[in-house]
Amino acid sequence: MAEPSPASPPRTNETDEATAQPAGSSTAAAILPASHWESVCYLTPHRGYRSSFCSPDWRLAKHGSAFCVQIALEPEGDDADSGYNDVLSSTASLASSILHYRTVHGRTYHASIGNADAWEPNDDMHAESMDIHHHMSTLMLGDKLFLAPIGPNPKRVLDIGTGTGIWAIDFADAYPGTEVIGTDLSPMQPAWVPPNVKWELDDANLDWTWGDNTMDFIHARMLVGNIVDWRKFYRDAFRCCKPGGWMESHEASLLWRSDVGIREDSAMGQWGHVFQEAGRKIGRTFRLVDDELQQKYMAEAGFVDIVVKDIKCPSGDWPKDEKQKELGLFARLALLSDLNGYILHIWGSVMGWTPEEIAVYAAHMRRELSDPKIQPWFLRRVVYGRKPETS
Repeated sequence: MAEPSPASPPRTNETDEATAQPAGSSTAAAILPASHWESVCYLTPHRGYRSSFCSPDWRLAKHGSAFCVQIALEPEGDDADSGYNDVLSSTASLASSILHYRTVHGRTYHASIGNADAWEPNDDMHAESMDIHHHMSTLMLGDKLFLAPIGPNPKRVLDIGTGTGIWAIDFADAYPGTEVIGTDLSPMQPAWVPPNVKWELDDANLDWTWGDNTMDFIHARMLVGNIVDWRKFYRDAFRCCKPGGWMESHEASLLWRSDVGIREDSAMGQWGHVFQEAGRKIGRTFRLVDDELQQKYMAEAGFVDIVVKDIKCPSGDWPKDEKQKELGLFARLALLSDLNGYILHIWGSVMGWTPEEIAVYAAHMRRELSDPKIQPWFLRRVVYGRKPETS
C-alpha cells in the first residue's frame, strides 16, 4: 500500500512579493486584436535597435566568453508538413529518416509523431536560446541541476523533453556511473556525448515504453503547452519510477508579474492571455503553474514527500542584488535571442496572426523587456516527490 501523501505539500517561496498580481491573471481576460499593436507607437528607438519596430528575430552569436545579440531578418516560406506515416512505437532509434521537419514561415518544427504538436522550433536559432535557458535554470537553482534528494548513486535517469540534451549531458558528466536517457520529439541533440548518455525519439503523450520500476530519477522541464493529459503524464512517471525513486517537474507561469505593476494592454500584459487562449484552442494547458496542477497530479499519481519550491525569476538587469541581476540578464537574453521562435506557432498557426502582425507585437515586447522601469519577473515552480518504497 502506498504511503499517504500530505494534503498540502511543503512549499518554499523565493518571491519577495509572493502575492504580486500577475498580468493576465484572470482566465477570462480579453485578448487585444492584432491590429491594436499597429496603432501603438513608440517615438524613441531604444539603444541598439535600428528602430522601435525592429526585425522579427535576433540571432545569438558567441564570441569568446561574451554573448552578442545581432538583429537578423527572418526568412518567410510556404507552410510544409512532412512526417512519418507509420509510427509503430513511441520510442525509436535515431536515424536519417526522422530528419523531416515541418516548416512554418522559415522556421522548422518536429515532424509528425504520435500525438505531438510542439509549439517551439527545433532549429539552430532556437537551440541557442534553449541552451541559454538551461544556464539561467541552473543559476536559478543555485548552480544546481536539480533539487530532489536522489542520493549519490542513481543507476538510471530519464530526462523527458531533453531538447538540445544539455541537461542530460551535464548530469551524465556529474554522475559518470549513471545511465542517462534523454527523450525528445526532435533529434536535435549532439552526437558527441558522454558514454553514459543516449537519446531516444519519443512523444511523452503516448504510453511510455519503459518498464515498471526502472528509473531512479525522472526529470522534466518546461513541457507546458505540449502535454495533452498531465494526469496520465505523472501516472506514467510514477509507474516507471523505482520504489524510492524521485520525479522532479520544472514549469513556469506564462503570466508576467511586476512589483510596480504591468498594464493589461501592454505586450507583456497580453503575453499570458494569448498563450492561455491558444492552450484552450489546442487542448494543451499553459496554466499548469497557475492552477497548481503539478503537485495535485503528482499526489494523485501516488508520489509522497512532495515539495513545492516557487522561485521569483527577474528579467533584465533591474535587481540590485548581483546574483539576481545575473539571473535576470540571462533570463532576458534567453527570450530575446529567439523571441519570434517562442510566439510564431502560437500567435500565427493557432491564433491566426500574420507574420507582419507578429513582428509588430514582438517589437513592442522587446521594448518592454528592455525597459528598466517595468521590473518584470515570472514565477518558476519546481515540484518533486518520491515513489513510496512499498509501491
